[in-house]
Amino acid sequence: MEFRLLGSVAVVAEDGRELPAGSAKRRSLLAMLLLNPGAPVTVERLTEALWADEAPPRHSRTVIHNHVSGLRALLTAHDAPAAGIELVTDNSAYLLRTPDHAVDTVRFEQLVARARSLDDAGRAAAALREALALWRGPALTGTTPGLPLQCAAQTLEELRLAAVEELARAHGRLGDHGAAAHLLHTEATAHPLREPLVAELMHALGRAGRRSEAQDWFHRTRRALAEELGMDPGPALTDAYDRLLRTDAPPSPPVPAPTAGGPAPEAAPAPVTVPVQVPVPVLIPVPEPTPAPAPWPFPRRPRGFAGREDELAALDRATAAPGAVAVLTGGAGVGKTALALYWAHHRHRDFPDGRVFVDLCGHSTLPERDTAAVLRELLLALGLPAERMPATPEAMAARYRELTATRRMLIVLDNARRSEQVRPLLPDGDDCVTLVTSRDRLGGLVASDAARPVPLAELSSPQAVSLLAATLGPDPVAAEPEAAARLAGLCDGLPLALRLAAARLATGPARTLAALADELADEQDRLDLLDVEDTSVAAALALTVQHLSDPARRMFRRLGAHTGTTLDSRTAAALAGCRPEEAADALAQLATAHLIVQIGRDAYALHDLVRLYARSLPGDTDAQVLPRLLDHLHNTLLTACAAAEPGSEPCCTLPPGTRRPAEVRPFPDRASALAWYAAERDTLRGAVEAAVAAGLHDRAWRLVLLQWPLIVWQVRDGWVPLLEHGLAAAEADRDPGAQSRARALLGWVLLEEGRPGQALLHLDRAPDLAARAGDGTAQAVALVNLAVALARHGDTAGRARVGGLLLEALSLAERADRADLVALARQHLAGQCLANGAAEEAAHHAARGLAVAEPPFPAARRVVLQTLYGRALAAIGHPEQAARHLGAALREARAHQYGEGEAQAEAALRALPAGTATTTLAMAAAAVGAQH
Repeated sequence: MEFRLLGSVAVVAEDGRELPAGSAKRRSLLAMLLLNPGAPVTVERLTEALWADEAPPRHSRTVIHNHVSGLRALLTAHDAPAAGIELVTDNSAYLLRTPDHAVDTVRFEQLVARARSLDDAGRAAAALREALALWRGPALTGTTPGLPLQCAAQTLEELRLAAVEELARAHGRLGDHGAAAHLLHTEATAHPLREPLVAELMHALGRAGRRSEAQDWFHRTRRALAEELGMDPGPALTDAYDRLLRTDAPPSPPVPAPTAGGPAPEAAPAPVTVPVQVPVPVLIPVPEPTPAPAPWPFPRRPRGFAGREDELAALDRATAAPGAVAVLTGGAGVGKTALALYWAHHRHRDFPDGRVFVDLCGHSTLPERDTAAVLRELLLALGLPAERMPATPEAMAARYRELTATRRMLIVLDNARRSEQVRPLLPDGDDCVTLVTSRDRLGGLVASDAARPVPLAELSSPQAVSLLAATLGPDPVAAEPEAAARLAGLCDGLPLALRLAAARLATGPARTLAALADELADEQDRLDLLDVEDTSVAAALALTVQHLSDPARRMFRRLGAHTGTTLDSRTAAALAGCRPEEAADALAQLATAHLIVQIGRDAYALHDLVRLYARSLPGDTDAQVLPRLLDHLHNTLLTACAAAEPGSEPCCTLPPGTRRPAEVRPFPDRASALAWYAAERDTLRGAVEAAVAAGLHDRAWRLVLLQWPLIVWQVRDGWVPLLEHGLAAAEADRDPGAQSRARALLGWVLLEEGRPGQALLHLDRAPDLAARAGDGTAQAVALVNLAVALARHGDTAGRARVGGLLLEALSLAERADRADLVALARQHLAGQCLANGAAEEAAHHAARGLAVAEPPFPAARRVVLQTLYGRALAAIGHPEQAARHLGAALREARAHQYGEGEAQAEAALRALPAGTATTTLAMAAAAVGAQH
């Protein structure tokens, strides 16, 4: 596993796949830990970094705990501990232990230090080039703009510029002043006020015999310093100018020709349109002994090109080896051809013997190209006369390899579908580079010819907005930045869709970006709007789908009914009505064709545009697709509930006629269940909406209520709309028990959100609805929630009811033999008694609650009860016993990363006599440290 900070913050698996590192705040937390390798970073420091321009939320510590838990889950899922990578809790701080080689900033600094220790300029230059190749863009991209991360990014940029200057000096020691000047020119253009950098560039230009350019740089920088800073040039710049005037330029030594993997100076990139497909090979020739190349034109540089810095760097690395073959892979419309052409134009000086472009029509309305015909055209492009053309394809391939063996050429094989289509067209020269673009992975080419895959994903939101600006012009995007970002999201970051949206804006009736975004938000019309003349997203996807096998095509059609963006083989099997192993095979084919994206082991992502296209496909309709999906989700939710809240009982049973899936996802522990709940939240919300739309109200309210473990755990996370859907479905189903549970849960959420008036409206009705349904368990839950609301926000009469409501709930829970609800009722009774000054009664209830809340009950319940018991013992004059229970609560809260419980236990401990509290806090800290 590898961590990257030199560019976009990323976590990369051993196979080169970028793993889902989460939101900007989670990436920022990861970056802070990686910038302090092996050292603890306090919660306060993390809070400063994550909430830079905004006040941190009241429960920021809990948010940070959740982000840490998410990172731990990601690392564990990809065997990071086996590689020596461990995320550790250290009191109120966290530290990330990693091997040095796993973090690009550490490798960068090691390589630079190694270069400085070498006397050999050639070896030093090689180490510095390797160090600078680790950079994929501005450091710490994708993090929050907090001061700690901004300072770190600036420090890293200074280290990079220092390495660039050292590399230029190493080139100078080797006599390669032209290479030094080229290297420094790029950086001086980006940093025109950095005087030492410009001075180094002037030295290199002067030694390369380009004194007039060096003088121009001095005068340009002098003017910029005066206009922008009101300053004169400093000693470094004036000394460089004086030396330039005093010294005659030495003759520039000959410089070896650039290799295919080396950098080449190039003009600034211009913007991208869809490149025109050229069905014949084309070549930019350089004079060569006979047979001389024929004068074929090469496709022009793509316009509107934006982003793709990481992919261009990956392409540089993939083409560095002798005879390199790079395979650009990605879905329809993702910009593979545009990237290949942009790179080909940018690196054209590396290929003095010419560049050839062949459209193989693998996914096209045209027939797939015949290999013999392509070989004939390639040989003609290489200057072989038609009368000397070999008679058979095998002989043509042999002659083609012979003619390319001694040349330095670039061969672009666009739109390939199969590895066997490509192999005969690979050149033989070590100085030739082949770029292949394909919607398939072409694993056979990787196995047989050591091809290096360069996968292209959809553009990130900032890159997509940049593409819109490059296509429409900067002013419309600058005028509506939020609408541009929304439009980018609705287009799934797909370059083809973004350009079609821009074309519709530019050529249709006048409208704003926001208006078009509103139109695209309607899923019924989105694909139709992304259709301009002879180009559309649907047509591009159709060319991929037509080449699928029958099982994969059937699976793809059924994915249109999916209600979320992620799925696994079990979900796919439910959608398609097949066995999970059959579904896994079909998903693998769809991932190979880039119609879905594999994001983990048996985990796939489905973009909205692809899902909408699947939904639009004609064919036999299966009326049971949605019921099968809902049944699958119901069964999985029940299993997740059992793992997330061990010891509790299901809040509802499965509806009549529910089919049990062939296989239900297992959850080994509470953390895995809660992680699944969080990951599938959008899928479950979509399933509720689909069930309501289909009139399956009995399914809809169950889908809502079975999410209660996550709702209670993350109670202030915007659950009200979903719970209101659930209540409406329960009312449509005329089920008073379901209505009671929905109102009790909705009331609790509203209470925690600070809306007590609305909460009490629901909580007041919940107990009677449960009694009407004869559901004692639901009635007990409703009574507890109502009691808590009245204790906090009721009037005098309401607060007087609290004790009676809780005792009634306790009686119902005991009659139902529900240990979890008994513990819950006694927990609130203990709190109520403490608030009323009845400490002995509080201790009684807390102790009885603890007696039934032993494992496997959730740790949070035990922490709260232990804390209440400790407070009660302290109140009745037993501080040492209180300290023992509060210390146990504190240790358990820390061990399970229960931030709120930890804070409450620690506050109660500090309220004890000083000596007792200090000793217990020290013991708790030592115990937690030992666990890690």
